[in-house]
Amino acid sequence: MLVRAILDTIREINRQDVTILLVEQNARAALRLAHRAYVLETGQIALSGTAGELLRSERVRKAYLGEA
Repeated sequence: MLVRAILDTIREINRQDVTILLVEQNARAALRLAHRAYVLETGQIALSGTAGELLRSERVRKAYLGEA
């Protein structure tokens, strides 16, 4: 419940056109909130794009979303 409340608060802040930098281990939840996203691997940007692009990326789906 706490995570949901935090994500709802972030969503509301973002609706007010405030830019938010979110560092989150739950990739699916973060990508559902984000407009733009970056994937870091060993401290380097490995992928970037819109949240929708990354949600559709086979590489992201396999490595971070637990999908085959």
